Amino acid sequence: MSNFTLYPAIDLRGGKAVRLTQGRADQQTVYGDDPPAIARDFASRGARWLHVINLDGAFGDDSRNLEILRAICASVSVPVQFGGGLRREADVDLALQAGAKRVILGTTALREPQLVRTLARRLGERLAVGIDAKGGKVAVSGWVEVSETTSLELARRMIDAGVNRFVYTDISRDGMLVGPDLDGARAIGRLGAHVIASGGVGDLTHVRAAAGANDGVDGLIVGKALYEARFTLNEALAAVNAPKGN
Repeated sequence: MSNFTLYPAIDLRGGKAVRLTQGRADQQTVYGDDPPAIARDFASRGARWLHVINLDGAFGDDSRNLEILRAICASVSVPVQFGGGLRREADVDLALQAGAKRVILGTTALREPQLVRTLARRLGERLAVGIDAKGGKVAVSGWVEVSETTSLELARRMIDAGVNRFVYTDISRDGMLVGPDLDGARAIGRLGAHVIASGGVGDLTHVRAAAGANDGVDGLIVGKALYEARFTLNEALAAVNAPKGN
């Protein structure tokens, strides 16, 4: 079995499973009102990890999504990575107590690097940093604010802080089904980190390309393409695990 991991995505907003286009809150499609059932379906089809994002938290809103995370984690045996609105150490602890096996920090990585350093020492592999890029610059606060910091600059800072795992998204591709930015993901991977690519997967050629990207890219997040039946999770897993050259 390949060491490359496919992460089916469940984005939570208002208690429902949704997808946004290019991270825009006004471009939302609802795909289900029972996220734990979706999680169980992904797990039953062979997913080895799940990627769950609290969009309400990312946008700074209160939500009941932590309880939904708890319900998801209780209903599947596969590990869950969780992010969105984790701005304080207490937020991270609540997510871990709810059952998350890995937490993803985004805005905090840019604004509170010392907190990331503290958490990296404490959590090790259970911590990842999400780098969401718009025009090569890091976007934060639910992608509505674009900083002057480049993706590579933030990655270097975070590696120095002890982070070894990144989730990299090119926002312009997210939900567009045009393929992830593997060049951007590889650039971070070449710094010596593990990278999960995200944003824009539309067909199985994108899955195969990510699985063969190398340079530290060892995972891919898939969302809209699965919900819109561009391919099945079984087909994607088969593409990941197929002998190279097939």
